[in-house]
Amino acid sequence: MGAFDGFDLSGRVAVITGGGSGIGQATSTLLAEAGARIVAADLNGPAAEATAASIRGAGGEAMAVAADVTARAEVEGLVSGAVERFGKIDIMCNIAGAMFPGLIEDLDDDVIERGIGLNLKGVLYGTQYAIRAMKQTGGGSIVNVSSAAIDKPYAGIGVYAFTKAAVAMLSMTAAVEAGPYGIRVNAIAPGTTETPFTTWRLQNADGSMNQEAYDSFLAAQRAMSPLALTGRASDQAQLILYLVSDAARFATGNIFRVNGGQCMPW
Repeated sequence: MGAFDGFDLSGRVAVITGGGSGIGQATSTLLAEAGARIVAADLNGPAAEATAASIRGAGGEAMAVAADVTARAEVEGLVSGAVERFGKIDIMCNIAGAMFPGLIEDLDDDVIERGIGLNLKGVLYGTQYAIRAMKQTGGGSIVNVSSAAIDKPYAGIGVYAFTKAAVAMLSMTAAVEAGPYGIRVNAIAPGTTETPFTTWRLQNADGSMNQEAYDSFLAAQRAMSPLALTGRASDQAQLILYLVSDAARFATGNIFRVNGGQCMPW
């Protein structure tokens, strides 16, 4: 067996939510390069199709699905559609998520419910239907996206942080329950990663980028890292490739952190 054979995903089918941008897009592209057939799902259907078209243009096989992961029926349809198209799913990456800013004392029911709906229920539904599909074919790998915010509290992002903490425990519990069926479940907890997600609070009133605020934000984030770095979407995609591949056959129930050391008490 060669050094990189364990990372070969030829013949496998991967469903990726949030596949239209950021970590989801980078993961879709990388897993396709490793040989997987890709189902890129996103609330933004044209963005998902752009990802799928790019993969097809590079010689891979991919389809796009416009899906709202907060709706159970749409996630069920996403997974069943992938099985109908490709005969199975081997990999499920629950990446779709968003920031819901606000101080804990100020959170209203709309923000709370939307945050839980996307960041927690969306991951829960994806995990549920992936397990059901994978049990039929003898196993698979699920990767859920948590956050470095589970390790270090920040004012103003409480909904994001507590939903991502719930994702971590959801993933560990699912690993215990699904392990006997050959299904591995892990979570990643990214540190600051430069994607469109990073700019959520750095815009002017007209929606344009406040470059000064963005540069200041990145400088502050780099100062939290011993490496003086922020992450790229590809850094998280490389970790996901490992976790869904045979190279990670002994990895389950773990929370993997690629965060530049941002959460160490140094």
